[in-house]
Amino acid sequence: MGEQSTEPSIMSGRLVVVRHGQTDWNRAGKMQGSTDIPLNDTGREQARVAGRRLRELTAPGESWDALVASPLSRAQETARIIGEYIGISEVETVPGIIERGYGDAEGEVLSYEDTRHPQDLYAGVEPEAEVYRRGVEALREVVRSHPGQEVVAVSHGTLIRRALIATTPGDWSARIPNAEAIEVDLEGLFSWDPASLELTD
Repeated sequence: MGEQSTEPSIMSGRLVVVRHGQTDWNRAGKMQGSTDIPLNDTGREQARVAGRRLRELTAPGESWDALVASPLSRAQETARIIGEYIGISEVETVPGIIERGYGDAEGEVLSYEDTRHPQDLYAGVEPEAEVYRRGVEALREVVRSHPGQEVVAVSHGTLIRRALIATTPGDWSARIPNAEAIEVDLEGLFSWDPASLELTD
């Protein structure tokens, strides 16, 4: 109930999440996690395409208000390129939307089945429940910090997919493509209960 007085302005905003563009490790099928791998030329072109698409998603007379990104360079560069198309030069860094830490699995090529349960095979993998919790909370804080505004957040495949599973209707079982822009359901974002985690994958 305490948040109800600010809810109308928060809910009148818009949050679109974008996965960073391709890296050489993406192309090779390697687990990246928190390893800081830069974009490749394909990734830069994907970021330009995403920037043009986001520019087209604004109604006449409207514009994007804020651009935030994970601290990793592949997300930061994707955001800067997108910003050139949507008229935003400043990228805010949001540590909470960094990719899941994959520990000893980073740099490895895993089968699809193994990517679903890397914590059973490698040391140091961030617990999946923590990815849900920190991702949703970080995105909530982004929206709270920009009430009623149109915000683009550049993040990572696993983090985005978990946040969407938790908050936004749809089938999010497939991998999120590089530089894909997806709108987050704000009502779902603020109503998700971490107690539901045992029911979610």
